[in-house]
Amino acid sequence: MNWRDNVRRVEPYVPGEQPNKPNMVKLNTNECPYPPAPGVERIAREMDCNQMRLYPDPECNVLVEALADFYKLSPEQIFVGVGSDDVLSMCFLTFFNNDKPILFPDVTYAFYDVWANLYRIPFEVCPLDENFHINPEDYKKPNGGIIFPNPNAPTGLLEPLHVVEDIVKSNPDSVVIVDEAYIDFGGKSCLELIDKYDNLLIVQTFSKSRSMAGCRIGFAMGNRELIKYLEDAKFSFNSYTMNQPSLLMGAESVKDRPYFEKTVAKVVNTRERVKKQLTELGFTFPEAMGNFIFASHKSVPAKEIFLALKEQDIYVRFWDKPRISNHLRISIGTDEEMDRLIEALTKIVER
Repeated sequence: MNWRDNVRRVEPYVPGEQPNKPNMVKLNTNECPYPPAPGVERIAREMDCNQMRLYPDPECNVLVEALADFYKLSPEQIFVGVGSDDVLSMCFLTFFNNDKPILFPDVTYAFYDVWANLYRIPFEVCPLDENFHINPEDYKKPNGGIIFPNPNAPTGLLEPLHVVEDIVKSNPDSVVIVDEAYIDFGGKSCLELIDKYDNLLIVQTFSKSRSMAGCRIGFAMGNRELIKYLEDAKFSFNSYTMNQPSLLMGAESVKDRPYFEKTVAKVVNTRERVKKQLTELGFTFPEAMGNFIFASHKSVPAKEIFLALKEQDIYVRFWDKPRISNHLRISIGTDEEMDRLIEALTKIVER
């Protein structure tokens, strides 16, 4: 026996490639193609660097209060963390402590099974149906908790509110986490349900619709008791999770609702145009409700398209996994970036 026998070994999450080339088109990590709200840049310019010698507010009040005002909640109903990944990881650690397995879809965000393995949480995957939708009946069995994204990633499909409520209502003894990283781009949030169900927790992020992936800001919304348990776990883990610039810039972003709505609308308009163009080129895809399209071509394999695009410094996401190995997840960029993508795809599929 040696020290290696005591190592906690997990298969890590593999993020999207992060190239840095001139004139590249980066459509592989669902980042927003537009800058953050103007106030964010102003905060960055005017920030007193002397503040960096001090610890940030551990309770993150300036950001929590801004979010509470935006979503019409009390501050006690909001928890913030270093990106939604940090928030979700803390949720796994806090709420999934049962011998029964937690449940999540088979085609979903690839971090869920990583966290389950990291924290030694038993889990079962529930297969999506042939159209990549959740079957609510799969979640009506003994479990130690439930998590799923809505809209789903990587498929982009949205489950209607009544489906979400059916799952939450059917599991009063389990915490149900709805990962709404992409909800701003289409569909209705289940936010209206949190006062009705004390076992529902909603997680969102600043990385997509608020153009702040580099600041790492995520948050959860739920009843006060759930949030208090998260806070207790956080303060037992790391009291100062949020840095001062992110707190200030995040709060400024939330205050500018018109800019937020304008940015989301631009992404959605481009998405809808590109969906029509991809269809004309022979691609099919589930109804896209995020800031990406999950596309498959009728005759050209996804891997072949992925590699051909990469040769032209156009990056999309490809997974060589069961059920999705012939799909590409294409993030929505600027109109100019998407025009370049369509031009490249036209040559690839018609050659």
